[in-house]
Amino acid sequence: MKGLALDSSVTKISVAAKNDDHMVTASYDIGMKQSETLLPAISYVLEKAGLTASDIEYTAICQGPGSFTGLRLGYAAVKALECANKAPIYGISTLKANAYPYETMGKAIISVIDAKKDRFYACGYKNGTELFPEGDYPYEKLADFINNSGEKDFILAGPTNDCTVFLETVAENVKDATFATPCVKPAVTDSLFILAEKMISNGDKPLQEYDGPVYLRVSEAEENISKTK
Repeated sequence: MKGLALDSSVTKISVAAKNDDHMVTASYDIGMKQSETLLPAISYVLEKAGLTASDIEYTAICQGPGSFTGLRLGYAAVKALECANKAPIYGISTLKANAYPYETMGKAIISVIDAKKDRFYACGYKNGTELFPEGDYPYEKLADFINNSGEKDFILAGPTNDCTVFLETVAENVKDATFATPCVKPAVTDSLFILAEKMISNGDKPLQEYDGPVYLRVSEAEENISKTK
């Protein structure tokens, strides 16, 4: 199949084009410059894969949680492709996409994204089953989940810097457990292609026109509005 995969949920954005058995991936760790880089990056990977936008049969995107601004940029890009070329969009949890490469290793997986202010977007998995659900957690709550899970060996999945922050905060409050951070992490776009094509094979519906990012946290503007009521 011919697809485009995109992760703009964190600072390091990743874009990939898949032309049947061939894949081209580009990653950009560029902080606040996502908006000026995203569309040229999409054009670049499509060209290198020998594709045009009209060739794309589907797009796959990390639907969140993650950066409010980054998620909106990514959605705008794939929805434009959908409008122009009728390419259906398959949204996949950022946490699930990061955890997916390690699901067959038989160990518990903690998938994390640093949500700042001593909080994490996180989920726990083992053998494809949730140990605890996706949420926006204070580090103390995550430590409680881990201490009560009955597991002792964990794989940390997620951006390298976010896993480091996790180890510096949550892990210090966990008893008798070890955490492994893989030295080589597969591109999250690899997982997006696999998971999206599984959804297509299973007949799962793509995102609808009204579907948007999954934030797990209200925006600062929404918080301010609720405080004034």
